[in-house]
Amino acid sequence: MPGGGVTVKDVNQQEFVRALAAFLKKSGKLKVPDWVDIVKLAKHKELAPCDENWFYIRAASTVRHLYLRGGVGVGSMTKIYGGRKRNGVCPSHFSVGSKNVARKVLQALEGLKMVEKDPNGGRRLTPQGTRDLDRIAGQVRSVIVLLYFVEPNVAPNLLANIVSRT
Repeated sequence: MPGGGVTVKDVNQQEFVRALAAFLKKSGKLKVPDWVDIVKLAKHKELAPCDENWFYIRAASTVRHLYLRGGVGVGSMTKIYGGRKRNGVCPSHFSVGSKNVARKVLQALEGLKMVEKDPNGGRRLTPQGTRDLDRIAGQVRSVIVLLYFVEPNVAPNLLANIVSRT
C-alpha cells in the first residue's frame, strides 16, 4: 500500500471525499441517473444542488460512511443526509434525506463492485472496495505530506492529478 498502511481513518475526510469523487468521475464507470440535474436531495431543501458533480461527491461520501460502519441501509443513509426543516414561524424539526437518491447511489456503487448486500441487512463494502479506498487514502496522505511539509509551493490541484492517474 502506498503511504505505509494508511487507511481512510488516517486522512482528512474532506480531502478524501474530494479525491474519491475525482477518481469515480475519472473512471467513468459510475452509472449516473438522467435526473441528477433537476432533483432536490431532500424534502427540506429549497433548490437542487449547485455543483454538477454532486452525485460523485455523494457516492464518495456514502462509501466512506460504509467504510466506517458497515451494515448501513437506505433508511440509515436518509438519516445521515437529513437536516433541519424550516417551518416558517413554527419550530424547526429534523427531516430525512431523499430515499431515491440514497438507493440510486448504493445501486451505482454495487455496479462498481465496491458495495454488496449484507446478509444481516443493509449494505457493506466488498474487500475490493476496501482495498480501493485504502489505496486512495494512501495517495491522499502522500500528497498532503508533500504539499505541507516537503514542497509547499506545489500546485493545489496535484491531488486531483495523482488520483486521476490511477
